[in-house]
Amino acid sequence: MTGALNEIASSNLEIVLPKCTFVLPWSQFLFAEGGNDVIRLAFSTHDVVVTGSRLGLILEDLSAQRLSRLPEPVRAEKFASITGPQITSVSVQKVD
Repeated sequence: MTGALNEIASSNLEIVLPKCTFVLPWSQFLFAEGGNDVIRLAFSTHDVVVTGSRLGLILEDLSAQRLSRLPEPVRAEKFASITGPQITSVSVQKVD
């Protein structure tokens, strides 16, 4: 697991993007789905799509609401050698 992902019990998930930060309450979390390359998190107000590699390793932590912070890496971090899950992009879309 990368040091950027915080694994602690929290009532919110902070999603840190380069130009914006979202704080979504776990009380509005509906479900998570995906595999090693893509994970989708559905909240009642937003959909979050995480892409990368070995993401299946964090799917259980996400679905159990054990993560408090999910940052999108800056450009230099995307090319770093990481042995655990590696996030390459995070997108957040408001649900209409």
